[in-house]
Amino acid sequence: MEQNFQTSFIPKKSIVTERATSSQPVSFLTIISIFILFAVVIGSGALYFYKGALAKNITQMESNLNSARNRFEPAKIAELQDLDRRLSASSAILSAHIAVTPIFEQLEKITMKTVRFTSFSYTAPSETTNRVVVSMKGLGIGYRSVALQADLFSQNKNFIDPVFANLQLDEKGNVRFDLNFFVDPGFVNYKQILLTDGSPGF
Repeated sequence: MEQNFQTSFIPKKSIVTERATSSQPVSFLTIISIFILFAVVIGSGALYFYKGALAKNITQMESNLNSARNRFEPAKIAELQDLDRRLSASSAILSAHIAVTPIFEQLEKITMKTVRFTSFSYTAPSETTNRVVVSMKGLGIGYRSVALQADLFSQNKNFIDPVFANLQLDEKGNVRFDLNFFVDPGFVNYKQILLTDGSPGF
C-alpha cells in the first residue's frame, strides 16, 4: 500500500527572527559624572546671582555712606579736627610741663634755721638723663649746720643723690656751699599734680 506524503517547504506560519537586544548596565562613573555636571551648573548659577546681589549691596552701602556724610557740614568737621589737634598739642605740653612747687614744699620742710639758700635752678629731663637736675647755692652757720643739713637731704626720698660741694668759709665764718641733686620727673609733673590734688603747682 502506497502512502502519500505531502511535503511542503513553505511554512504555514511566518517565521519571525527576533534579535535579542542585549542591554548594557550604566556604569557608576557615568552617574558620578552626570551628578558633578549638574552640581557645577547649579553652583555657577548660584555664584552668578550671589555676585550680582553682592555688587548691588555694595552700591547701596556706598550710597548710604555718601548720604550720611553729606548730612554733616564740611566746615564744622574741619573746625572739630582743628580743635582736636589743638587739644592734643595742649595735652602733650601739659604732660611735659614741670612744676617746681613740690620741690619748694620739700625744701621748706627740711631746711634748717641755720641754713639758707641763695640761688635755685633746674634742668628738665633730656635724652641723656630722665631726671630733673636741681642746682642750688647755700649758706650755713658753720660746718656742723651744713653737715646736719646734708643728713636731712639724704633722708628725703624725693631728692636723689644730693651732693654738697665747694664748701668755703667767708669772712664772717659762714660756710658757703653748692648743692646738686636729682628729682624724679613724676614728682614734678604738672599734669600728675593736677590729677592728684588739683593744686595749680606753678
